Amino acid sequence: MSENLLTDNPGLYEHQFPDPDHVAARFAHDVVTRFGGGRDLLDVGCGTGRDAGHLARLGHRVVGLDSSARMVEHARAHHPAAGFVLGDMRSFALGRRFDVITCLDSALLYCHANADLDDFLGRCRDHLRPGGLLVAEMRNGAFFLGNTELLDGVRTRSVTWQGTEYTSHTELWIDHAAQLLRRRRAWEWAGRTEPLVQRSAWRLLFPQELRHLLDLAGFDVLALFDAPGPRTDPPWTADAPLSGALSGDRLHVVARLR
Repeated sequence: MSENLLTDNPGLYEHQFPDPDHVAARFAHDVVTRFGGGRDLLDVGCGTGRDAGHLARLGHRVVGLDSSARMVEHARAHHPAAGFVLGDMRSFALGRRFDVITCLDSALLYCHANADLDDFLGRCRDHLRPGGLLVAEMRNGAFFLGNTELLDGVRTRSVTWQGTEYTSHTELWIDHAAQLLRRRRAWEWAGRTEPLVQRSAWRLLFPQELRHLLDLAGFDVLALFDAPGPRTDPPWTADAPLSGALSGDRLHVVARLR
């Protein structure tokens, strides 16, 4: 397995992407409340467990699932109110059903191929009770139709963690044939002779494509909106009206299992 600076160092991940007000978890909680979801919740792609832990504090009975062993280890150590399991989002089998499945911060878009998406939605269908909710938050493929603001040049960012300054140089581009947003990120820090280069990608899904995939998997879409959300400006508030313009950088979906 290739080295990944952020997932191999969960503390650095949270330092690089802070959420001190737990906006992502509050978004999930408020959406579940607004659409009448239950309390048993599975957070797929839970990462450090930060969102799962806060959802547990808000009264949910939470299980978090992630494919990174270090992330799961960190989550178990820091968020004992939730349970955490190591697993692949395309093939997990937990032997139980939930009222809600959340999939935040573009985790769904790591399903690159159509078969991956079908497998994940099948796993959701098999792990939700009838009438259960799927709540997902991700990049919006439609944003990149004529919009290049995220694709123009290399972006450089530095963060200091445990006394060491880490500098990243990030480049994004679209692989049109594969319908992927690809990323190359090179990390530099004192004591390392060569940059650590990491490559990743997200599937770009268009709103109506996502609606169609959910319908085929047995879900009715209750809401599909670009704003507000945990990573929009302005951010999510519990009483905010939902915008259906679907041209923003983020895409949010709430679907109910038939």
